[in-house]
Amino acid sequence: MSLAQQEESVVEFHPLDMLEQSVEDHGWPFERSGRDELNLSVAGRWCDHHFCFTWREDMQSLHLSSAFDMRVETARRSEMASLLMYINAKLWIGHFDLFSDEGALVFRHSMIFPDARASAAQCEALLNLAVEACEHYYPAFQFVLWGGKTAEEAVAAAVLECAGQA
Repeated sequence: MSLAQQEESVVEFHPLDMLEQSVEDHGWPFERSGRDELNLSVAGRWCDHHFCFTWREDMQSLHLSSAFDMRVETARRSEMASLLMYINAKLWIGHFDLFSDEGALVFRHSMIFPDARASAAQCEALLNLAVEACEHYYPAFQFVLWGGKTAEEAVAAAVLECAGQA
């Protein structure tokens, strides 16, 4: 590559660099455990949410995951699976998983960025989407796990869908 070609090339920022700037602007505690991973905590209404962002260069994708600080015991897994089917059918973006080996409840989503051209707004929107989903459905998870409610009872009590306009 000639010197002229080098000068013309634009320095692209790593997608997590842009996300890191947004996280710093909000004052959220975070840790960068490597070039391709960023972990942060966001205080929510019900609990603190811990997010892990991972960049996969080979797939040109940004993956977000957030594990809840709760374990689904074997006796409640069937009811939790019913609740997750209901919730995931309502979500347009992202989904909740139940890892049966550990009983871990996780929110996950990935976005593909061809040529690693992500904007700070896209990265921030991904984070905001995850916080909103985790906050919205957290009470329903609690009703099933700690309240002993069925999925239907948890949805009726905790998941309020707005209709119309005020």
